[in-house]
Amino acid sequence: MKTPIDIIMRSKTIAALLLLLFVPLCLRAYEERNLLQQAATFEQVKEALVMDQKWVTYPAYADREGWDRFLGDIKGDYIQRGESRLAYEWKVVKATDYLEFERSGSRVVMERPYDANIQAIADLLLAELAEGKGRFLDQLINGVFLSCEMTSWALSAHMSLQKKGRSLPSDRERVFDLVDGDMGNLLSWTYYFMREAFDKVNPEISRRLRHELKVKVMDSYLHNDHYWWMGRKSERSSQNNWNPWCNKNALLTFMLLETDRDTLAKAAYESMRSVDQYLNFVKGDGACDEGPAYWMNAAGMLLDYLELISAATGGRVNLLGNKLVRDMGEYICNSYVGNGWVVNFADASAKGGGEPYTVYRYGKDVGSESLMHYAGVLHSNNAAPVPSRDMYRVLRAIELKDEVAAVTPQKLTEPLVWYPETEFCYLSNDEDLFLAAKGGFNAESHNHNDVGSFNLYIDKQPVIIDVGVGTYTRQTFSGERYKIWTMQSNYHNLPMINGVAEPAGGEYRSRNATARRNCFSLDIAKAYPEEAQVENWTRTYTLKGREAQITDDFLLKQTVAPNVVNFMTWGEVELQGEGQVAITVNGVKALLSYDASKFTLAVEPRELDDARLSRVWGKQVYRLSFTAKSMTKKGRYRFTIKKL
Repeated sequence: MKTPIDIIMRSKTIAALLLLLFVPLCLRAYEERNLLQQAATFEQVKEALVMDQKWVTYPAYADREGWDRFLGDIKGDYIQRGESRLAYEWKVVKATDYLEFERSGSRVVMERPYDANIQAIADLLLAELAEGKGRFLDQLINGVFLSCEMTSWALSAHMSLQKKGRSLPSDRERVFDLVDGDMGNLLSWTYYFMREAFDKVNPEISRRLRHELKVKVMDSYLHNDHYWWMGRKSERSSQNNWNPWCNKNALLTFMLLETDRDTLAKAAYESMRSVDQYLNFVKGDGACDEGPAYWMNAAGMLLDYLELISAATGGRVNLLGNKLVRDMGEYICNSYVGNGWVVNFADASAKGGGEPYTVYRYGKDVGSESLMHYAGVLHSNNAAPVPSRDMYRVLRAIELKDEVAAVTPQKLTEPLVWYPETEFCYLSNDEDLFLAAKGGFNAESHNHNDVGSFNLYIDKQPVIIDVGVGTYTRQTFSGERYKIWTMQSNYHNLPMINGVAEPAGGEYRSRNATARRNCFSLDIAKAYPEEAQVENWTRTYTLKGREAQITDDFLLKQTVAPNVVNFMTWGEVELQGEGQVAITVNGVKALLSYDASKFTLAVEPRELDDARLSRVWGKQVYRLSFTAKSMTKKGRYRFTIKKL
């Protein structure tokens, strides 16, 4: 069996999750909870601060016995990983690498060499902490000094946050983005652990590193209020996962470097005000509308932040007992189907489910047995990686590795999970059918035009699918987003009404969504524009034994073009006589039945030339398009999908 550190260290570095779709205030829920500010005033925070890094519980670099105890039998894994970096050739991130984002829309040209350097620094730091003989020191210094020489630690795709909006970083304007914060996290720990060792080589190394951390992270955080994710300019500016992610890393950098109580208090309280804006925008049901793939960097980053603000204030500010925080955590185990598959609405991948150490830590912090046992499931099947450049998470994972290994794997699936504000509904039954459907509106975070769509899983395998999203490019977060086929409703499991698909926009939303055991229904008429000429389109999802039923009851104002009902699938598709389609996926067999007197069927293969999609679905997926033979103002369509 792989050890926890195998999962941590062998996982690929994850490129930073990208700038989300900005959603107007009126389209997002907002409840002025201000939970953090209610926990303590500025003066109370200032008085409670734990100064001079006394909150850190890890051994000092020179404490060899301490590191041997802390690492235990995984010490050699870290050293081996570091040894692979002794001959590492540090990558230069060229000006043209940044410019490529403007020229072709590609992000990865800049991100690949940069990510490789970041991971090498993390590997070398951990190896030196594990061995303590100075063998990795020179290479670590090379990586640190190279990073200090960079104009910015932000990604080319996020340089648009500069006033000029260009992709080449300027030395006159700092950008605080996700990866700028990640570097603050990693290099602050490097400074904390290695400062004395660096000084023995040359004091300029530590001095320069601290200077760059101050300029790029600490000053940028305290002295700029224009970053949208901060919520400083508007008390009700829309928020998403950037908020806890950036605030967590900023606070950590201050906690590891700042020795002035007034400055640390200001940073801590500003972070509280900012994260409160995120918590004010989280829907009260606790669901993550960005999907399970974003949970680690939404609720998961919130967990990290809440642990840090509690540590910084000696427990004075502690929200880990809050019900909303707990519900946000348990969303991830509710959204896990099995065998590594998750409910993947919006830009989320269908593979994932979190990583065991953060999930377990979340459960332990909030007192959720469901999360802790679910972490055991993730640990037993190695379903998800740990972003190992996040030094805070790596250290916390090592602390908990024995507890996670000992927990009993268990995932309890409820027959009905209903998020009434987000309008996510999960239905499951004893025949191992799991159906996930959604309402909502077409301006959610990482939005796809998918109001009313669903996914169906049989024996923990996806059969009717949400394809997800391909590799992020400039187009993904631009005015051309909905030219990408995976974002369009006609490539989701939805009707085209009078030949018209759902458009983007917060006004396009569901009505009358209701959920009960084995049944979910909603009216999706208002998710379509006026030219669809639809008065009512009630879609009902029902589980009955080995069968899932999809029923559309509709009333049109007039008929313009034939209705088309689309379903997306993968695996093998075979027509089996009139009104039946066999679908086989990884040994799971299903039969989709329809009324052949009402529809003609077209099967469209869609080649997947994007690696992010093909890693999940293989070389192609299929769209099954059922076109109505007659045009009627009122009618009912019914499809059944049976487990064979």
